[in-house]
Amino acid sequence: AAAEPELRFRPPAEAPVRLFTEPELARYDGHQEGQPIYLAVKGVVFDVTSGKEFYGKGAPYNALVGKDSTRGVAKMSLDPADLTHDTTGLTEEELKSLDDIFNNVYKAKYPIVGYTSRRILNEDGSPNLDFKPEDQPHFSIKDEF
Repeated sequence: AAAEPELRFRPPAEAPVRLFTEPELARYDGHQEGQPIYLAVKGVVFDVTSGKEFYGKGAPYNALVGKDSTRGVAKMSLDPADLTHDTTGLTEEELKSLDDIFNNVYKAKYPIVGYTSRRILNEDGSPNLDFKPEDQPHFSIKDEF
């Protein structure tokens, strides 16, 4: 028995990931002091608080936070019309840019705190039984967890 490793419960090192509705995500837009700053790209919610100088209130990329700004990231645009999850009509170059930024900036620098409900729920809030992360366009769940 002495040779067996001691088994102990260890709480997770980070807070568990959660599902965010659009109104919930909007609360983390960098305007409230002491509140974390969240940004979603491709339905993945990142805590970008450590980049407060870029994403905080009055910062150059503040328009991106508190929502899923996938299209804006792909187009490198802060135009309010582009601050959406919708990737319809993006060019191959924009989609490649989106994947590069998603993997090499957001996933590399910022912790994942959750996912947008839109990724796995229907508009009425019921589970999307057809949702398969591996089938989502321009999305790979590999290495996310």
